[in-house]
Amino acid sequence: MRKNILDRLGKEWIFFDGGTGSILQQKGLQPGELPETWNLLHPEEIIDLHLGYLKAGSHVYNTNTFGANRLKFPENLDAIVTAAVKLAKEARTRAGREDDAYVALDIGPTGKLLEPMGDLSFDEAVDIFAEIVRIGAREGADLVLIETMNDSYEAKAAVLAAKENCDLPVFITCVFDGSGKMLTGGTPESMVAMLEGLGVDALGVNCSLGPAQMIPIVERLVKAAHVPVIVNPNAGLPKSVDGQTVYDVGPEDFAGYMKRIAELGAAGVGGCCGTTPDYIRAEIAAVRPLPLLHPQGPTKTVISSFSRVVEIGGAARPVIIGERINPTGKKRFKQ
Repeated sequence: MRKNILDRLGKEWIFFDGGTGSILQQKGLQPGELPETWNLLHPEEIIDLHLGYLKAGSHVYNTNTFGANRLKFPENLDAIVTAAVKLAKEARTRAGREDDAYVALDIGPTGKLLEPMGDLSFDEAVDIFAEIVRIGAREGADLVLIETMNDSYEAKAAVLAAKENCDLPVFITCVFDGSGKMLTGGTPESMVAMLEGLGVDALGVNCSLGPAQMIPIVERLVKAAHVPVIVNPNAGLPKSVDGQTVYDVGPEDFAGYMKRIAELGAAGVGGCCGTTPDYIRAEIAAVRPLPLLHPQGPTKTVISSFSRVVEIGGAARPVIIGERINPTGKKRFKQ
């Protein structure tokens, strides 16, 4: 019988899957074609994608729903998400992994900026994510994996939608640049403070960077976090060769970097763009023999803006908080 993923995460190594879009491109996905449509048009190809990772040893593998939301699929979102979960479950059955593999409902960004930087309201973003969550939970996903979030406000909307519309475990991974900043200014420390405050079960980093470039970010995450940390890098940095996108880190080198990341304290590792089952297989061979470490986050009280964390109490100096934080007296802010 399959255990709840939370009974395993942080107690044993959990391995995630790797890239989806890059593999579908190899299978014939055309420029401009939406990968999620393959759930309906090419279901056997999606099952084959999942089977590759399951046979490589992944415990957690994502539904093909990264870009599935009503902004992109106003007419057939339910059908696309429903098919995605069913195909993922079918792959698990074919692989004989019913007892130890977990279908993650994959949720990516909406593709729009939230107010005030964009025109999408926070409440609308929550509603968009909630719709995906309800469908995925109804169809039997084992957990929600929110990934590739580069805006702390949108990340908050996605987590709230998941927590309020299902009782599944909620994991989230964000995108940081080489300096450790998100698109809207968030830092590893500020995201840990916010996301742990929202009650996520695991958090981490994915995409944007290769494993070598992620090491400094992982160091900061494990020092701040109290929940398990997930790390899913790209296969290095992309470059164009003869009109094709290729990545500059091969499976064995990738595995070497991931061994270092595991030694820093990551509890779950996988891959993102450019990685394949060969990468995951090599990663598992390198990481599985290592002892599992735990996040190093200290016991202290913090408050956080979108980009800055302030410690309160303990050895910290007094922090003065006044009405200046709400100079216009907004009712919703007071709430």
